[in-house]
Amino acid sequence: MSAKPVLTYFNGRGKMDSIRWLLTVAEVDYDEIFLTSREQFVKLLDDGSLMFQQVPLVEIDGMKLIQTKAILNYIAEKYNLHGKDIKERVQINMYSEGLIDLMEMIMILPFIQDPKSQLENIEKKATERYLPVFEKALIESVHLVGGRLTCADVYLFECTLMLEEKFAGILADFRGVKAFQGRMTQIPAVQRFLQPGSKRKPQPDEVYKQTVELVLARKVL
Repeated sequence: MSAKPVLTYFNGRGKMDSIRWLLTVAEVDYDEIFLTSREQFVKLLDDGSLMFQQVPLVEIDGMKLIQTKAILNYIAEKYNLHGKDIKERVQINMYSEGLIDLMEMIMILPFIQDPKSQLENIEKKATERYLPVFEKALIESVHLVGGRLTCADVYLFECTLMLEEKFAGILADFRGVKAFQGRMTQIPAVQRFLQPGSKRKPQPDEVYKQTVELVLARKVL
């Protein structure tokens, strides 16, 4: 039996969370190493584990992978969560890139001194630019691409949860997306991940922010 993937990151969501979600849906268990000190990070730099001097880092199949999108693509391909041909894959990638852009806007909120204007910007972009795209796609199918579960569906589910944490009722006018969200919650692995005591991380707090800045020895923004 092969070793579990090992995820090295902070004890919080951030860029690692989409990786956790993808492994969860693929029903792949993983171990985690949490960065809590500058010394840990420097050691990773010194031993050459971080090609571009940044995390996430995922050790899987005898490789040390960095760069979030590269990691996500590898996992999606490995566990049959990508498209069956090049046309499906490019469609999945377009949806995924948009979702990651939107989620990254939410990720940086803990590091902004006054997030109010950013929150207003996120809500406007989500309701006017992003959610209508997914609503249109889900009117025609229960999944975004190819009539089956793909990584794009996983990212959309993750993103809708993040949006609802910040904006209660934001999906009220997007019944197709809300119905999709309900279907995703019926997946047993997803149900387990959403339960208290799972490996799912809470929303970032001040401790998370301070730890990130301590480990990186700089302000994130």
